[in-house]
Amino acid sequence: MADTIGILPFGVAMLAPVLYTFGTPEQKAKFLPDIRDGKIWWCQGYSEPGAGSDLASLKTKAERFTADDGKEYYLVNGQKTWTTLGQHADWGFFLVRTDPDAKPQSGISFLLIDMTSPGIEVRRITTLEGGHEVNDVFLDNVKVPVENRIFHENQGWTCAKALLAHERSGIAGVARSKRGLERIREMASTEMSDLGGALLMDPFFRRKVAELEIDLTALEFTELRTLAGESSGKGPGTESSILKIKGTEIQQRLTELALEAAGHYGAPFLGESGHNSGVGPLHALDTAGDYFNTRKTSIYGGSNEIQRNIIAKMVLGL
Repeated sequence: MADTIGILPFGVAMLAPVLYTFGTPEQKAKFLPDIRDGKIWWCQGYSEPGAGSDLASLKTKAERFTADDGKEYYLVNGQKTWTTLGQHADWGFFLVRTDPDAKPQSGISFLLIDMTSPGIEVRRITTLEGGHEVNDVFLDNVKVPVENRIFHENQGWTCAKALLAHERSGIAGVARSKRGLERIREMASTEMSDLGGALLMDPFFRRKVAELEIDLTALEFTELRTLAGESSGKGPGTESSILKIKGTEIQQRLTELALEAAGHYGAPFLGESGHNSGVGPLHALDTAGDYFNTRKTSIYGGSNEIQRNIIAKMVLGL
C-alpha cells in the first residue's frame, strides 16, 4: 500500500525509476512517455492476505505458456489486497511467483498488467473512516504477455526492493506535512484555549507545535540529503527506512494535534459517509476521519517495526 505522490497518478513516482533502470528499450518507449505526461494511473499489486510484512511469502502464481501463434504469456492466478486506488487504475505492477520450488525471494517476477484484462476483479475495502481508498484484487486466469515482465524471470525481487526504497522515501511526505502544520496553526489561532485566549498561545499546545516543526525540519534536511545522493547517481538506501519511520510518525502526530485543536467539533463523525456531521467550523471537518485513516501510515510500505530491523541489520550490523 501507498499514498498518491504530489499531482502524479499513483505509483508513478515508484515505478518510473524502476522501469527506467530495469526496463527494456521497448518497455521504456511504451510506458515512460505516458507516465511523464500523467496519462496512465497505476496501482501496486504487492500485499496479499498472507503476505504483508513478509512480502516474499506471496502466493499469486504466474505459469508460462506458449500460444498457437508462438507468443509466450503468463497465466496469473491469485489475490492482492490493500491495493490503493485500484478502482481507478489503468495498469498495475504486480509481484507474482514464477518458480514455486525456489527460495521465496528467488522465485518472484515483476509483471505489468493491464487492469482491463479479462479475469481481473476489483472489490472495495471500506477503510476505518468510511472511505473507498483500498481494494482486494482477484486475478483469475489473467493472460499477461511475457513482454510485460520487467527484468529477468524469477529476479523480480531486485525490482521490488528498488521500488520500495523509492516508495518509502516518498511516504515521508514532507511537503504534505508542512501544509498540515500550517493548517494546525490556522486552526489554533481561532480556537480558544481552556486557559483563555487563542489555543496557539496555550504554552502546552504551542510546545507540541514547536516540537513537531523541529522534527519536520530535521526530516526535510534528511530528505534533501537523500535527493542529493540520487541526483549524483546514488539510489536511496537504508535512509529511505529512516524517512519512512519519521515521516509517518510525524503524519500521525499531525492528525492527533489537528483533532485536539478541533476539540469537541471533531467528535461528531459518521463513518459511513466519511465525514463528520457538519457541526462547527469548516476546519474541524474530517479531523476525526483523517485521524482514523492515518493510523495505517506506520504499516504500509513495510511496517515501521520492519524498517527498524532493516536499519539495525544494514547500518548497525546487528
